[in-house]
Amino acid sequence: MQQKSKLFLQALKYSIPRLGKCMQKQHLNHYNFADHYYNRIKLKKCHLTKCLQDKPTISELARNIPSRSFSCKDFLPIKQENKDSLSENMDAFEKVRTKLETQPQEEYEIINAEVKHGGFVYYQEGCCLVRSKDEEADNDNYEVLFNLEELKLDQPFIDCIRVAPDEKYVAAKIRTEDSEASTCIVVKLSDQPVMEASFPNVSSFEWVKDEEEEDVLFYTFQRNLRCHDVYRATFGDNKRNERFYTEKDPSYFVFLYLTKDSRFLTINIMNKTTSEVWLIDGLSPWDPPVLIQKRIHGVLYYVEHRDDELYILTNVGEPTEFKLMRTAADTPAIMNWDLFFTMKRNTKVVDLDMFKDHCVLFLKHSNLLYVNVIGLADDSVRSLKDGKSVPMTIFHKTDSEDLQKKPLLVHVYGAYGMDLKMNFRPERRVLVDDGWILAYCHVRGGGELGLQWHADGRLTKKLNGLADLEACIKTLHGQGFSQPSLTALTAFSAGGVLVGALCNSNPELLRAVTLEAPFLDVLNTMMDTTLPLTLEELEEWGNPSSDEKHKNYIKRYCPYQNIKPQHYPSIHITAYENDERVPLKGIVNYTDKLKEAIMEHAKDTGEGYQAPNVVLDIQPGGNHVIEDSHKKITAQIKFLYEELGLDSTSVFENLKKYLKF
Repeated sequence: MQQKSKLFLQALKYSIPRLGKCMQKQHLNHYNFADHYYNRIKLKKCHLTKCLQDKPTISELARNIPSRSFSCKDFLPIKQENKDSLSENMDAFEKVRTKLETQPQEEYEIINAEVKHGGFVYYQEGCCLVRSKDEEADNDNYEVLFNLEELKLDQPFIDCIRVAPDEKYVAAKIRTEDSEASTCIVVKLSDQPVMEASFPNVSSFEWVKDEEEEDVLFYTFQRNLRCHDVYRATFGDNKRNERFYTEKDPSYFVFLYLTKDSRFLTINIMNKTTSEVWLIDGLSPWDPPVLIQKRIHGVLYYVEHRDDELYILTNVGEPTEFKLMRTAADTPAIMNWDLFFTMKRNTKVVDLDMFKDHCVLFLKHSNLLYVNVIGLADDSVRSLKDGKSVPMTIFHKTDSEDLQKKPLLVHVYGAYGMDLKMNFRPERRVLVDDGWILAYCHVRGGGELGLQWHADGRLTKKLNGLADLEACIKTLHGQGFSQPSLTALTAFSAGGVLVGALCNSNPELLRAVTLEAPFLDVLNTMMDTTLPLTLEELEEWGNPSSDEKHKNYIKRYCPYQNIKPQHYPSIHITAYENDERVPLKGIVNYTDKLKEAIMEHAKDTGEGYQAPNVVLDIQPGGNHVIEDSHKKITAQIKFLYEELGLDSTSVFENLKKYLKF
């Protein structure tokens, strides 16, 4: 057993993520540990990945290029004895990067969903769901399966695609940018494709084929951001649609996941700290689901299947292994979560293989495509609170001189055990090209260093994340990366808690701040159980309604509660009118209170005081965060350049290469 467990760990350790035509699956839910950042970049007449299929491939490069680590004391370059091997690897990398840079950058666009099944590639082209033969995927020769305009939605896009095993049907989840509500359509594939059915408010969905060779669609229904019901449906002459599971505990969220070999469908029932998995046999989908392990508070686990064996990734327990019965899943192999994350840290670039939809990568390959230098500074920052080492990722041009005079944009999140997003964004590329330094602070509360890293930054340890962020920024300045007058801080959603707290406690470290849909009123939000996510969030922020300790602790860091008359950095906030996750009311209250405090401080300071600017940009719609909003992107960049006193002429000219205005 031990030998087989070691082999399994080695397989995880040494395999590398594939960057092929098949897209990674989209987010399964709003707090899932998964981190699906492998967005495809597409040229109008050429898939970018095609130019990478010649040797060396990206996965080979990822296997061969070592991470560059720097000491916090001197950020010394890599040791002399490694230069030759690094040079060879970088030569290979440079060849690929040269190919990318010779492409017409102004034609880049992000592809939302694409999947390869059988001999076809399914994707969105214009306002249509289409498919083309695999070998013709780079041409305009495709078959239209469904016109999204038939749904009468405003600028719809496909969020996720699933193809039935025998390709008789294809299902697609369709959303709009101004709403989180989604519709799942089912299209029958034939000489004349036709929409067979549509289901509103679908969160996750998967296909299986039963013993009668009939395609069965399993899907979850989401209402008010809460996902508790599981349905299964068939189509054609034998139409059925039935609900067969309902989660009774409102603090849990249900999502579906199909094992990599499509053998089993898992029903995953989770909150922030606890999970329970039921297994449906893909060969007998009408049989009752089988429980793997009843939920135990504090125990998280995920299930995969390969070669008639189940594998379980969990945060507790000793490794064990069993054989799999025909229809039951009573015999899983267990891999300890802590061991997994120790392995993950030591190897820097790790393929999660079977578990990559459940966990997160520490270093994203997409960054290698557009950044000249990656400084992954393990052990580079010492928190002022307890001496913890906090990793940072730093981006800047290799030919930059006098970095102390360069503008710095710091990114932070630090919540829910999720990694800080470092995926490719056109505006980030433009900022780096214009001389900016981008720094990503992987503070406690996130998931970069495993479950304990998350646990050390949640509930009554939230202030650890604030201490980490403060230490990161001070270390950056101390090592010659920019200065306070040229430093900006940015975050979205729950990342707003740490940013808002830092603005209250150490505003002198910053010149400007940009926030998107920020969570700023933790106390009042967590005391309002009528809000859709409050019950699900108790394990992250605490329960101030029933626990006085939690209430008093939240008061210590809550951005809204701690606003006071003092000098603040200028702040630009983007909010969304009908955002269900972060209600607009809390953001408006924060903004009003902040302005009052600034006015009071200006009055006490006297004439000559230059008050910071506070901008609240309320966008229409009910989505939470809209990454591709050109209006939002340009407004934020304009704000940063004005507040830092920079010339924005070239940056907007370059931005036009990537964004269609």
